[in-house]
Amino acid sequence: MAKTQLNVRVDEATAEAARERALQRGVSVNRYIEELVLRDAGEVGQTFVEAAADFMKQYERVFAEEFGLDPGPDRLRSTPDHRDDPHREGQPGTT
Repeated sequence: MAKTQLNVRVDEATAEAARERALQRGVSVNRYIEELVLRDAGEVGQTFVEAAADFMKQYERVFAEEFGLDPGPDRLRSTPDHRDDPHREGQPGTT
């Protein structure tokens, strides 16, 4: 992957802290900063996933009613399918 140069200005105490932390971890300052950003981005992603899961729990019944699904104790389950229905033979989802 190609690298892009990014110049950042920080006060001397922050720069020294970054150097010390990178040295403690055995990585370059560049790698240390990159890891911090990736970790932060991952936390944002995790926060989004948790919020989406909470949203789905709160509105599970609404989705179930709208889309004709039977809400289960932990997740939505489809209503019984009609794979054994002879009138569905040859239609998508049938064998």
